[in-house]
Amino acid sequence: MSFGTEIFFFMALGVLVLGPKRLQALIGHVIRAKHRFEEATQAFKSQLAEEVDGEHPEGPKRSL
Repeated sequence: MSFGTEIFFFMALGVLVLGPKRLQALIGHVIRAKHRFEEATQAFKSQLAEEVDGEHPEGPKRSL
């Protein structure tokens, strides 16, 4: 099975099991969750890059 065939198969199975309205709602939730995950990942990467580049003027913090 090719990738396109697999997607079609799972979408058809989803419509049969969940129905078109519930499947549409589920896809919407998945897309929103993916978007939030990508935003969090980007924020984490930018924060990590800032800390690695040493953009913080106070220097490294030391604890006793």
